[in-house]
Amino acid sequence: MIRILLVGAPVMILCLMLQASFVAMCLRHYGHFKVPPKHEPSPGHNIVLLAMVLMIMTIGSLLQVMIWALLFMVLGEFDQPEAALYYSAVNFSTLGYGDIVMSERWRLLGPLEAFNGILMFGVSTALMTATVNYVVRHAAEWRQQRTDQEP
Repeated sequence: MIRILLVGAPVMILCLMLQASFVAMCLRHYGHFKVPPKHEPSPGHNIVLLAMVLMIMTIGSLLQVMIWALLFMVLGEFDQPEAALYYSAVNFSTLGYGDIVMSERWRLLGPLEAFNGILMFGVSTALMTATVNYVVRHAAEWRQQRTDQEP
């Protein structure tokens, strides 16, 4: 168990740092949109914002899956990158097919990756929720401003 933590914890920390970087990147783009708007929100503007956040977070998740797959290959659990990526994606997404399993020596890395993945998806979901919340709030503020300006 200690061996699993000694090998898995650095990968989890790397993934957490990567996720934090992608969240910061999203917040930077989000901040550009959040600056007091000069124009009424448009559906296109909202779509770009939401798509940008989704794409950045998806890329971040895929990179983390690749990092775990690389670890599995370095440990000698897989010969083919495709099998390592498949196994990693199944664990990271907590799908858990179980059609491919690692050796008894390293199999606890699978649940560790799943734990890491569910945390990362939670962070991604929170960021998307905040972004959607902003879009809805921004539209409501513009409607309220228009109503207040009417004679």
